[in-house]
Amino acid sequence: MVIVMIIMLLVLLAAAAYLVMILYPAFGQRAGKLEKSVNSRSLQYSHGKFAYPETAVISSGSGSEQAGGGGGISILKDFIKGNPRSRPAEPLEPLPVERSAIGQASGTRVTWFGHSAVLLEMDGAKIFLDPMLGNAPSPFPFIGGRRYSIELPITAAGLPEIDAVVLSHDHYDHLDYGTIRKLKDKTGLFIVPLGVGAHLRRWGVSKDRIRECDWGDELTYAGITFTSAPARHFSGRSLLDRNATLWCSWVIKGKQSKVFFSGDSGYGRHFAEIGRKYGPFDLTLMECGQYDPRWADIHMLPEQTVAAHLDVRGELLIPIHWGAFTLSMHDWTDPVERVSAAAAARGVRLATPRIGEPVAAGSAQFPVLSWWR
Repeated sequence: MVIVMIIMLLVLLAAAAYLVMILYPAFGQRAGKLEKSVNSRSLQYSHGKFAYPETAVISSGSGSEQAGGGGGISILKDFIKGNPRSRPAEPLEPLPVERSAIGQASGTRVTWFGHSAVLLEMDGAKIFLDPMLGNAPSPFPFIGGRRYSIELPITAAGLPEIDAVVLSHDHYDHLDYGTIRKLKDKTGLFIVPLGVGAHLRRWGVSKDRIRECDWGDELTYAGITFTSAPARHFSGRSLLDRNATLWCSWVIKGKQSKVFFSGDSGYGRHFAEIGRKYGPFDLTLMECGQYDPRWADIHMLPEQTVAAHLDVRGELLIPIHWGAFTLSMHDWTDPVERVSAAAAARGVRLATPRIGEPVAAGSAQFPVLSWWR
């Protein structure tokens, strides 16, 4: 009888978990039958899921890192052990961004909001890249590591009308339900990888304001050309949708400048291919945090961040994917310290803006202070 009751309890718990993942809106929504049929035509789609076409060993030109996949037990032990230096001792204080100043840049300007959220102003257009402005990268905001800063440079509600929101993939630290709900009525177009549109439609974004892209797809909107490019990563918001949507990097081209946004990616040959096809770039926004050698196939180490910048033929590098959340075991300042050292060793121009501090592409003047120390 006890065994039967335990089995019944486990079944009920599994059923409850399944219902939560289906009914709770923050988990998003999977593509329908027609959309799956369209997605299946992608060269990145295989056996019912999206996949990066290359596994094996990845090289950054300064040694190789074996693609991840092992170390599950050791990773769990490290997370349980924790690291007291994995987040700042005191909350970070971003520089405020005035609503009236947004859209007034004469050229191309980027403002980092922490992690991978970047407000890009180009040729008068206002573009928000991976605008995760929530308190925690989790479907339940009260669970998970909270943001390092109490305030944002400007809240989602305080932002003016945005021409486009551009998403790299559907993980919680990049695609936030609460943020999208606040931006959906003030954004002209959502430009996203294949399959991600289903999440947005569930959250109230109309279908005609969503464009889904495969790698290599190009569209022009608000005078800016957006090209979806490869990345080495994965996707999913629950146990039910692993790799059901595509992930990507973005080539963003205006009249006088060109920006590369890496999204999340392990190091791979795709960076050199992007450089040959779309480079050079005036500015690159390259992920450099939340890494570990055991998962180097999905997140670059900081030295690889510099190598990827050189591969795509970038001029000025701004490291992203750090400074907001703890998603790995390294010290919170390790990403920027290591990428700074690697950039200096390889002669790369590196900007290190504070959260909320604007950086102008093509300018000889850019932030270089070690503000995190």
